[in-house]
Amino acid sequence: MNAIVKASRRDFLKGSAALGGGLIVGFYLPPSGIAADLKPVAANAWVRISPDNQVTLVCHRNEMGQDVYTSLALLVAEELNVDVNKVAIEQAPVDPVYINSLLGAQITGGSTSIRDAWVKLREAGATARVLLTSAAAQRWSVPPAECVAANGYVSHAGGRRASYGELAGAAAQLPAPQNVALKKPAEFTLIGKQRHRLDSAVKARGQAQYGLDVSMPGMVYASLEQCPVPGGKVAAVDGARAKALPGVLAVVDIGEGVAVVADHYWTAKTAREALVITWDYGPGSTLDTVQIRATLREGAHRDGAIVRQAGDAAAALKSAARTVSAEYHSQLLAHATLEPMNCLALVSERGCDIWTSTQFPQGAQGVAAARSGAPAAQTRIWPQFIGGGFGRRLDVDFIGQAAAIAAAVPGKPVKLIWTREDDTRHDFYRPASFHTLAGGLDAQGKLVAFDYKMVSSSITNRMFPGVVKNDLDPFMTEGSANLAYEVPNAMQRVVIQEYGLRSGYWRSVSHALNAFAIESFFDELAHAAGRDAIAFRLELLGKLPRQQAVLERAAAESGWGKPLPAGTALGVAMMESYETHQALVARVSKSGKRLRLERLVYVVDPGVAVHPDQIVAQIQSGAVTGLINTLRSKITVRDGRIEQSNFDDFPLLRITQMPRIDVIVMQGGDKPGGIGEVGVPLTAPAVANAVFALTGKRVRSLPLADAGVEFV
Repeated sequence: MNAIVKASRRDFLKGSAALGGGLIVGFYLPPSGIAADLKPVAANAWVRISPDNQVTLVCHRNEMGQDVYTSLALLVAEELNVDVNKVAIEQAPVDPVYINSLLGAQITGGSTSIRDAWVKLREAGATARVLLTSAAAQRWSVPPAECVAANGYVSHAGGRRASYGELAGAAAQLPAPQNVALKKPAEFTLIGKQRHRLDSAVKARGQAQYGLDVSMPGMVYASLEQCPVPGGKVAAVDGARAKALPGVLAVVDIGEGVAVVADHYWTAKTAREALVITWDYGPGSTLDTVQIRATLREGAHRDGAIVRQAGDAAAALKSAARTVSAEYHSQLLAHATLEPMNCLALVSERGCDIWTSTQFPQGAQGVAAARSGAPAAQTRIWPQFIGGGFGRRLDVDFIGQAAAIAAAVPGKPVKLIWTREDDTRHDFYRPASFHTLAGGLDAQGKLVAFDYKMVSSSITNRMFPGVVKNDLDPFMTEGSANLAYEVPNAMQRVVIQEYGLRSGYWRSVSHALNAFAIESFFDELAHAAGRDAIAFRLELLGKLPRQQAVLERAAAESGWGKPLPAGTALGVAMMESYETHQALVARVSKSGKRLRLERLVYVVDPGVAVHPDQIVAQIQSGAVTGLINTLRSKITVRDGRIEQSNFDDFPLLRITQMPRIDVIVMQGGDKPGGIGEVGVPLTAPAVANAVFALTGKRVRSLPLADAGVEFV
């Protein structure tokens, strides 16, 4: 085996290496999005071609429904000229060689997978193709330009042909080309075409293995009783009654809770109910929802950090012919993943092995090593399919818990399974937020001033504190820093205000928080100016033709401006998020006292649509997530305890509430934008604006049900 040549930051490829006669290609993934402001870290992924002609993509991102397996494989297959259905996918292990640019970690999140890999994965495929054709040219003593790589074979006009696998060993010995030509979009044969997902067959047949599916011989189960006040800990425990039950193997105090380990899950859960625990609730025991809201409101009195500034907003507001001001609030939310938190851990003389669904394998490795006592180098993470991530599985608390429990019963594989109630009451919640807004209109109804302040807790301060600089958390400014509207005088600020409850990244992060406030308020401004809501917005988009285009298309596709049936109205919202431009028109109707959400019309411009069918699926699923935020769901706190426990009091969308969702994909750029979270942010403002158009009631706080707006 030859040594693997490491990638550098300067060149995406320094060389290649032979592995069992095969070809390995390494490449560097550059910064994207927020990571562009961070110190870049060299990262490698590998494309392998084995002697049996098998092409394998070692995927450094985790699959949680967003279809990175197919989309990333398409990038390689396009340039390598192979059938994407014949590309095998291997999940990358935790290794520094796979560190990507997002926060210097091997993370799946931020809608970055395709954006980060767009150029470099194609370069990897193209480099492998060039090396293979060069190897064939040497074998046949012909010019490389006369050799053509296609469908897994290199051929020559003289009739000679060899498979990629036959040539891989020789190709691995050649110097890597420094610059490879990539296909132009007009030459794509795979990218942008409709196709089935590579993992659809195993998922449709129930053969896909999620974290909850993992089983091992001799496996035992753990059920964990955690402090009812998040952040509290065990003061004392009497586990005698639990230990006396048949099948119970151990009672383990891990600090934040007490676990029962048993030979069957139901035994462990039942015995857990027999524990007698005295808790140290800590300072969070007096926390409640009213207090959280008051704390956020107090934060609005602080200046905060400037996100974006133009002209003199304060002076322009004073001199405006008319001013409009408002306050908006978004609620706490749970992630409500359909696969509750779970983890299988084995602590043995070999170290610690973890099988789990995670978005953050390196974080999982770190916490498992710390809590099991095993060296990090001997702590192995085996990522599984994720049955709902949405940011919850960026946190690794449940993985550390499983490792700590397994350390108490060494040599036994321990499967920790949270109940739905555990999952709801011990989440890292989507932050609540408070927003103040003011706008100034001139005598002609044009917007001349905009003042905006967003107040919320900082997730990043907890998880990645080095990223927060000068009181600016870049994950709080999403949807504000990239405001699409061109306002001559603008002041946009953010205030980090902690309120005593742990928070976590939730699908679309602050895009949803900022979009609800900003897009609802711009609807207020249009109404105050006596203007059509879409025409008002279009006038402010002079420098963003792509955003103009999606908004105009959404108007056309939804029938905006045309007569509507009685008792029906439309609402609009738009934004650029994750480098994708989008607009949404919601249609609602009224029958009696209740409303019905009839239709959502999305128009999205992702730049380049790598896998169009999956874009539609992701926008539709994002709409469902966004409606959780919009309609009824919320997390509330009383005496430090989470009041909700399951889907009966934290409701998800019912099938009867599901509207028709139309997704129109427009391609207006030369690179792909993010998609996995794009469908979420606009649902709340579009629906709320439609409610106002229909009823005259302006709702400034989520969920809408709290304001008496109920949907059938």
